[in-house]
Amino acid sequence: MILETPRLVLTMWDKGDAALIRQLHSTIDTTRYLSGAAPWTLEKAEERLKSWFGEQARDGVTKYKMLRRDDGRFIGRAGFSRFQEERGRGEFELGYSLSREVWGNGYATEIAGALADWFFTRGIAKRFIAFTHPENAASQRVLRKIGMQESPSIVIDGLSCPSFGMSR
Repeated sequence: MILETPRLVLTMWDKGDAALIRQLHSTIDTTRYLSGAAPWTLEKAEERLKSWFGEQARDGVTKYKMLRRDDGRFIGRAGFSRFQEERGRGEFELGYSLSREVWGNGYATEIAGALADWFFTRGIAKRFIAFTHPENAASQRVLRKIGMQESPSIVIDGLSCPSFGMSR
């Protein structure tokens, strides 16, 4: 177990979890705000899983598997990755994706807030960032709710994306 909240658990992935990741990102609803804006293939899910193992080994953090605490059901992913901007800052970036069927239950706010505390308690860095697709108002609300401050926009895939930062 990586992190536990009242309703959620983050754990490291298992090598056979690509099918779960593909299922999470199998619809346009769950990918429209991600780079590429298209449902993921199994090959893409396997590639991302491999990259998360690599990030964990290199940085000590990654995007983790998110389960409901009460029944152990897989509902998404959340954690930190290094964001390589053109300027090469390499800051840690908070990210999360949840299954469509659990949207609106406050899980994103719960896990994002817990991850922020976990990040600083572990002394990973003094600051992290997050950004959203310009139309993803729900995620922007989550980031503001956990206390992130708005920063200058970041251009990703030609879009000017709202950006946020948190320092402690």
